Amino acid sequence: MSHSHDDHAHGKAPDLSGSDQSRVFRAMMLTVTFMVVEVIGGLLSGSLALLADAGHMLTDALALMLAWMAFRIADRPTDGSRTYGYHRFQILAAFVNGLALFIIGFWIVWEAIGRIQQPVEVLAGPMLIIAITGLGVNVFAFYLLHGGDQSNLNMRGASLHVLSDLLGSVAAIVAAAIIMTTGLNMVDPLLSLVVVALILHAAYRVVVDSGHILMEGAPRHLKPDDVANGILSNVPTVAGIHHMHLWALTDQKPLLTLHVTIAPDTNHDDVLRAVKGYLAERFDIHHSTIQVERGHCPDEAPVPPEKVLTNDATQST
Repeated sequence: MSHSHDDHAHGKAPDLSGSDQSRVFRAMMLTVTFMVVEVIGGLLSGSLALLADAGHMLTDALALMLAWMAFRIADRPTDGSRTYGYHRFQILAAFVNGLALFIIGFWIVWEAIGRIQQPVEVLAGPMLIIAITGLGVNVFAFYLLHGGDQSNLNMRGASLHVLSDLLGSVAAIVAAAIIMTTGLNMVDPLLSLVVVALILHAAYRVVVDSGHILMEGAPRHLKPDDVANGILSNVPTVAGIHHMHLWALTDQKPLLTLHVTIAPDTNHDDVLRAVKGYLAERFDIHHSTIQVERGHCPDEAPVPPEKVLTNDATQST
């Protein structure tokens, strides 16, 4: 049995460089600061659109915080009780934050419905000033993040969150302008529903994706059958595959365990090298545990033939 220990699975190298970490932290502080300003402004002006945009900025702040904390915590070494290190922290935090975002979104929807039924006067002047300032903050935060490593998934995700918040600021500006020119206060809760749609969409993806990883689901971009059939097709010394489990530590760290059956005269080490090399090159799986067997699997009763994937070419030899 072979167990690969490499930097892709256990390494302490962070996903973000020092420069990117600094960019994420500065963008996070900008977002948090102006989120507080928007909450105060929304309460003073009576604008639900501003409060909704503040809720959306909270989603951005959480996303940025996760990226920054993931950088910090993932650098901690493994220990006896956490043999995979602290990589999963970002997934657990994302799941909890996603659930919290649903609560915020539903609160905004509830308030919007109430204001549509009984419109509330909105102070469009202060609302417009705060919304324009917020747009400037979002543009600067996006500039900070866009200047980082866009090949990094965390950085790209953070950039997209801030970019989507630009839409929230634009919605608040449009609402303020319409109210100032027409006096139609109902446009404020209507546009707040547009913003909350962005929040709930982001929250849904966060909850579904993080929940899938926490439930040890196979990575979205990898299908177990494709991996098994790929090994059988490209490593002819493998006669069969069973007890295969494919999951992910994080969205960038797939893990795999499987049993392979080989012919009695096949070299054990050659098969291991061939299978591991194929997994790394074809599927970017760098952490795998492979049990090589020359007959019946010692872990279970005899496996029914229909349950074992076989390599016809090997069996015929």
